[in-house]
Amino acid sequence: MPKQTRSKTKYAGVTFVEGTRADGQVERIYYIRYRRGGKLIEEKAGRQFRDDMSAARAAGIRAKRMEGDQPTNEERREAEREVKERWTITRLWEEYKRGTPGLKGIVTDENRFSKHIKPIFGDKEPGELVPLDVDRLRVKMLKTHKPATVRNALELLRRIVNFGVRKQLCPCLSFQIPMPRVRNEKTEDLTPDELARLLKALSEEPNTQVAHIVKLALFTGMRRGEILKLRWTDIDLDRGFISIRDPKGGVDQRIPLSESARRILANHPKTDSLFVFPGRNGAQRTDINKSLNRIKEAAELPKDFRMLHGLRHAFASSLASSGEVDMYTLQKLLTHKSPTMTARYAHLRDESLRRASDLAGEIIEKAVKKKDNVIDIPRQA
Repeated sequence: MPKQTRSKTKYAGVTFVEGTRADGQVERIYYIRYRRGGKLIEEKAGRQFRDDMSAARAAGIRAKRMEGDQPTNEERREAEREVKERWTITRLWEEYKRGTPGLKGIVTDENRFSKHIKPIFGDKEPGELVPLDVDRLRVKMLKTHKPATVRNALELLRRIVNFGVRKQLCPCLSFQIPMPRVRNEKTEDLTPDELARLLKALSEEPNTQVAHIVKLALFTGMRRGEILKLRWTDIDLDRGFISIRDPKGGVDQRIPLSESARRILANHPKTDSLFVFPGRNGAQRTDINKSLNRIKEAAELPKDFRMLHGLRHAFASSLASSGEVDMYTLQKLLTHKSPTMTARYAHLRDESLRRASDLAGEIIEKAVKKKDNVIDIPRQA
């Protein structure tokens, strides 16, 4: 295609040709010509309509590029190529999501990345990070967020970098990311009166689905997500087991059904849905907070009691305090990946064992006293 003759404008070094848009409308395409560093450069400045370009604006661009205040088109393209080749934290994050489909908590992680990590580290490569950068983020977040939230954000940053290292996309960090200490060992329990009020509220709850969800949490210690994801194919009423698919620990688990839990599921109404507790149109239920708050209010439970999560703690606390369940068994029932989380209930079992030990001591002391009070009657000859 022969080169079009360029028409001059009243501005030095600015010319144009006439081109045709996709809709057939004619528009001017402006070019600039200048020298920088002794080199003659001729390049496009922009199109009349698409780029809102005019001869005056093209002249302004030409002046900035002559002074070196603005990169040439070639310099800009080279910079874009370099950006595409750089494995920045943002690019690693996008690759991480593609490389780990079905990632749990992706919505929460996405929010953490967009809000905390991307604004500071998004355009940087892992090798450009220094301890001071991470310290500043940690200190800034601790002013307005709980230590657990800060830890989760920093853990996500570490996870992204570790993914890049495993895939040989970037070097590892030259330092360790310090994590805030989190004291997240809150355990919740219900007094006998609170439990009685809760069971009464559940018996009067018009929403059978939600009432059964709460009871199942109380009788099995299952997590909220595990209950809402539960399918009928996961339940074996004959053998008395529930299969928990893709739990928090990452490995499928199977837990026994107590008789109370078995009765709940045996009498639970079935629908055409695959889920035991379906939501709209038979899909997986996602939100029950409104109903849970209604039940908590009716049962007059403490305001800081977390319904399903708190019932999981109540389940564990009752077993631990009974003194009849060892920590390993409790760990398996709660599907904890390691004994660390289960250890928070150890003091309850210790207290139960101490009471049992005290009881044994009292029995022995009573036996000794009884022996001391016995009067020996001499035998008659």
